[in-house]
Amino acid sequence: MSETLKVISPVDGSVYAERPLATWAEIDGALSVAKAAQAAWKYVPVAERAALCLRFVEAFLAMKNEIIPELAWQMGRPVAFGAGELKGFEERARYMIAIAGDALADIDAGPKEGFCRWVRREPVGTVLVVAAWNFPYLIAVNSVVPAIMAGNAVILKHSGQTPLCAERFAAAFAKAGAPDGLFQVAHMSHDTTERTIADPRTDLIMFTGSVSGGHAVVKAASDRFVGIGLELGGKDPAYVRADANLSFAVENLVDGAYFNSGQSCCGKERLYIHADVYDDFVEGFVDLTKKYKLGNPLDPETTIGPMVRTSAATFVRGQIEQAKRTGARALVGESHFPASQPGTPYLGPEVLVDVNHQMDVMREESFGPVIGIMKVRSDEEAIKLMNDSPYGLTASVWTEDEDAGEKIGEQVDTGTFFLNRCDYLDPALAWTGVKDSGRGATLSRVGYEYVTRPKSFHLRTRTK
Repeated sequence: MSETLKVISPVDGSVYAERPLATWAEIDGALSVAKAAQAAWKYVPVAERAALCLRFVEAFLAMKNEIIPELAWQMGRPVAFGAGELKGFEERARYMIAIAGDALADIDAGPKEGFCRWVRREPVGTVLVVAAWNFPYLIAVNSVVPAIMAGNAVILKHSGQTPLCAERFAAAFAKAGAPDGLFQVAHMSHDTTERTIADPRTDLIMFTGSVSGGHAVVKAASDRFVGIGLELGGKDPAYVRADANLSFAVENLVDGAYFNSGQSCCGKERLYIHADVYDDFVEGFVDLTKKYKLGNPLDPETTIGPMVRTSAATFVRGQIEQAKRTGARALVGESHFPASQPGTPYLGPEVLVDVNHQMDVMREESFGPVIGIMKVRSDEEAIKLMNDSPYGLTASVWTEDEDAGEKIGEQVDTGTFFLNRCDYLDPALAWTGVKDSGRGATLSRVGYEYVTRPKSFHLRTRTK
């Protein structure tokens, strides 16, 4: 008898869905079917691949009314914001489809008498996509659509918190008329996932999750020379200079800190504010934070829902208490949000000041609705603190001086640098991280380099 996956909803603690976990015999079959499907798919012209993927997008969007409440039940995001993920899904998918022809085109090596030479981007084979729960469609689409467009087959293993999201992908590909075996879904245990990673029929692993999860993926693949893309943790900083548009910075940074209950890969987790505007910034930030409505995510009036599970909320509460014991001040307090109750995943947003880098809340990923704010007196101090982290996914600077902002960006160790923006993925730009935030890239033309391999053609055209 196979093991069962149970989805415990953060809304009310009920079992929202149950699915049998795949046996190894089922995974073994899926890998073989994927290999056969990909052998034919690699020869399908890019234009035909694009037509399939566009039908997939349309079929997926047609399920919007079912997907939005389903998301709330699985991971807690308010229905008021569910459409935003679908909009981002469509933007990324359509962009990656549109650029595929150019991105996958042969690279002409230039003229050489008596020769014809080029580099071709060949599909790698079967891609295992292991996706996280916090933005279950956005994260998966980053890898799935480019992999299919590049001529690969895909097996999607979604988080145990959001398995129905993987099934929505499968339903859309089936509706689009995808060949059998080209795209498959598998609900797998950790052991089965590791065995799939180690299997020689898996040609690339694209993983999004925790740093510890990334280490587990690398360990599982350690006996193989196989490609691995990793998007891992983050502790993304922002620096507000004295010349910033303060109201604009406050509005955007509050949203960047608390959207999705702070459970965003590139959400803001630590802020450095110039002393000249520190008091005004903090006052505005706290005032806007207190306007959130914490509650049931199925209520359209709710603006911040529960965290994904009670243990996640307990972890963030622990960070807050540890910071307060060592000198931090909490400027909001759970009592401001009646729905915020210990022992539940419901946790209201918190603002901490008088923090420092000896506190976990300023060093270790929180992945929840808490922000630490520090006062700084110079660009140099801000840069030093922004780089004082084991992570490097995104960073932002808020200033009216574009040249100064760009100069700071050149000195910050990060995968994406924002000026007067945060918490957004532009599909035209590579999504990547440094240090413990991962390796590899998705999106943009660069993303296609990671789901293909170069193959050089060196043809002598004259032998006399």
